[in-house]
Amino acid sequence: MKHHLVEPGKKIKLAERDPQDTGDFKGGKEDGLKEIVKLNEKLQELQELLYAEGKHKILVVLQAMDTGGKDGAIRRVFDGVNPQGVKVASFKVPTAEEMAHDYLWRVHKVVPANGELVIFNRSHYEDVLVVRVHNYVPKEVWSKRYEQINAFEKLLAENGTIILKFFLHISKDEQKERLQARLDDPTKHWKFSLGDLGERKLWDDYQSAYEDALNKTSTEYAPWYVVPANRKWYRDLVISKVLVETLEGLKMKYPEPKDDLSGVVIE
Repeated sequence: MKHHLVEPGKKIKLAERDPQDTGDFKGGKEDGLKEIVKLNEKLQELQELLYAEGKHKILVVLQAMDTGGKDGAIRRVFDGVNPQGVKVASFKVPTAEEMAHDYLWRVHKVVPANGELVIFNRSHYEDVLVVRVHNYVPKEVWSKRYEQINAFEKLLAENGTIILKFFLHISKDEQKERLQARLDDPTKHWKFSLGDLGERKLWDDYQSAYEDALNKTSTEYAPWYVVPANRKWYRDLVISKVLVETLEGLKMKYPEPKDDLSGVVIE
């Protein structure tokens, strides 16, 4: 999966990353879906072990353009995991209370505790994306936030949080098809907003904002992956594989029982 990694210190251009790409994977969709099933079974085992051991904490950050597939990725990648140890945090328009604090206040409250895996559906990166594109704050304010975010994530990492960040990269044509599909399906109308069309007009501005965020905040302790997301199955495959490989690398073990169970007889 290093094929999709934004290497710290190196610059990438999103225009050079193909949203249709399937990396080094040799099979097609059918093979990919079979692989996802295997990875999901492994993820369930590893997440249970993560929760039982209670020593590590995992933060997964998902960012994307509208229709990029964050919700779908959460449903499919984390299908079957133990809800006791997995949480999803979504970041909408800040409330009055949140606006009265610094922009990271609401984020720090929901980072994972020991044994937890927390998924951010959007994140603190909105404060260098939406805020920047719509000029909600001056450049002199948002431009300082890359360094602040790096410091925040370093704090989390130094206190035992493993951070994995995924940008789900779709093409503008793919977004058009997905928006049209929502418009054509009455059961999807609730997901469609006229505001989505206004955001679509700002596509190039968002691409520039994402490019800067990826280049300035992909670090050794909190790397970004640019996930080709036009093919939903490949999107899920990449996220699943990175997660499984990361969790396997922790060499986790189930804790020893508190009591000697060797002589226990249940009658």
